[in-house]
Amino acid sequence: MTTKGSQAQKKPALEALQATIARIEGHKNRKRAVLPFGVKAIDTRLPGGGLALGALHEVAGGGNDALNATAAALFAAGIAARTKGKVLWIVTRQDIFAPALDQAGLAARRVIHVEASSDNDALACFEEGLRHGGLGSVVAEVGRLTMTASRRLQIAAEGTGTIGLAVRRWRRQTEAADFGQPTASTTRWRVSVLPSAPLPVPGVERPRWMLELLRARSGECADFEVEGCDANGRIESCGVALPASVADGAHQEEAEQRRA
Repeated sequence: MTTKGSQAQKKPALEALQATIARIEGHKNRKRAVLPFGVKAIDTRLPGGGLALGALHEVAGGGNDALNATAAALFAAGIAARTKGKVLWIVTRQDIFAPALDQAGLAARRVIHVEASSDNDALACFEEGLRHGGLGSVVAEVGRLTMTASRRLQIAAEGTGTIGLAVRRWRRQTEAADFGQPTASTTRWRVSVLPSAPLPVPGVERPRWMLELLRARSGECADFEVEGCDANGRIESCGVALPASVADGAHQEEAEQRRA
């Protein structure tokens, strides 16, 4: 028969076990700051109501082609655009297109570009950037990401509160299987290109993506059909998107200056 005394003895042991698990998983006792997407359907699936700051997040395209890789990069750019401060963007290939980042809300004057010769060098720069503590966010395009490497990045991000975005890119489709391997990232996203909504006049409508939340620590996995990032780095649920200037008047002052 279980007595009250034995139950009292078990409680400290259980609490000690929970504390050990929390330390292993990297959880903090303090509440972690988040960066909301502003889309209720997405934010309600994430712990704290948004994307955790001071954490590592993974993003990959729905295919190994240029269109899906671009969508993944623009999704990361939109997140980085909504942080404060400079953004360190690390690449291993010279194919980043600054005007496209600017259209996703990430102005060129905010971006510090670093070209690494290999994934290992990119990961080293990634970690140093996260440990710096003076950056709004760090984005790195990497292929292989091991549990050990991702754990180092997660710890570095937790130490400074800087958000880290690992944009997964592979030179060959066969290498993409690495994306299914376990890592220490807080969330894992896959972005696929969808046909844009038709316009009543000739032109190109706002990009449309299938956004898959494949992993969320203490959260729920889900799929979302969204409009791509606007000029403020914000995504919208399909059918409710508004121009950035209408949504919050961010460009009103600039327009008035031009007219003057």
